Amino acid sequence: MTRVIAITGKGGTGKTAVAALLIRYLSKNGKFLLAVDADADTNLPETLGCEDVKTVGDAKEYLQAEITKPKPDNPDMNKESILKSKVYEIIEEMPGYDLLVMGRPEGSGCYCYVNNLLRGIMDKLTLNYDVVIIDAEAGLEHFSRKIIRDIDDLIVVTDASRRGIRTAERIRELVGELDSNIGRIHVIANKVTDANYEALVKLAGELNLDIIGMIPLDPKIEEMDIKGIPLFEIPDDSIAAVEIENIVKKLRI
Repeated sequence: MTRVIAITGKGGTGKTAVAALLIRYLSKNGKFLLAVDADADTNLPETLGCEDVKTVGDAKEYLQAEITKPKPDNPDMNKESILKSKVYEIIEEMPGYDLLVMGRPEGSGCYCYVNNLLRGIMDKLTLNYDVVIIDAEAGLEHFSRKIIRDIDDLIVVTDASRRGIRTAERIRELVGELDSNIGRIHVIANKVTDANYEALVKLAGELNLDIIGMIPLDPKIEEMDIKGIPLFEIPDDSIAAVEIENIVKKLRI
C-alpha cells in the first residue's frame, strides 16, 4: 500500500525544508518515493538540488489548448493517453526518488475535464511508489480539487509563533469542511528554541493539536540556505536530520 503524506503550513514556517528532509531520510532508507511539489511557488526542486524542471501545469495547458481547438488535427486522439505521456515525460528521476512538479494554477477557461483526466492518472501513478510526499500549498487547493484524492497523513508545519499555531488550527478546520479523504492530521513545530519550547507546547495543548515532532532551529540549515547547498546534502548528525528520523519512527513509515 502506498503511504501518501502531504505537508502544508503558512509561508515562512519551513514546510518545504521539512518536506525535503523527509524525502532525504526516506529515500536514503530504502523507500521507493515520489516527491510532488504542489505549491505554486515551486521551491522544492531547488531545495532538493533539482533545477530547470518541467511542470504538470505546462502539460495541462497543452492539452487544454488541443481540446478547445475548433477542429482538432486528430479528432480521434486519446486525450488521457496524451496527458499521461506528458506527465511521465515531466517526472524527474533523481538519485533515490522521483520528482513531479505540479506548477502554477490554471489560466483562463475551465480545466475541469483536464483535471478529471489528471486525477485518474495520479491515482494510478502513486500506486507505483512506497511513499508519496507532497509539498502542498497552505490553502489545500490541490486537495479541494481532488487532483490527489487520498491523503493518509496531513502534516502541518508551524513555527513557534502564535500565528503559526493558529494557522495550523485553521487548516485542521478547513480539512474538516472539505469533502476530502484525509486520514490523520499531525503538527510539526519547526525552528524551536529553548526560549519558546514551553510556550509552544502549552499553546498546542490548548488547541488540542497533535505535535509529532519539534525540530530545533538548526544553524546548519541556515548556512546551507545562504550558500545555496541543497538540503539533501545535510549531515546525518545535524539536529534537524536527527529529529526527522524521530518523526518518521512516530509516523511508522
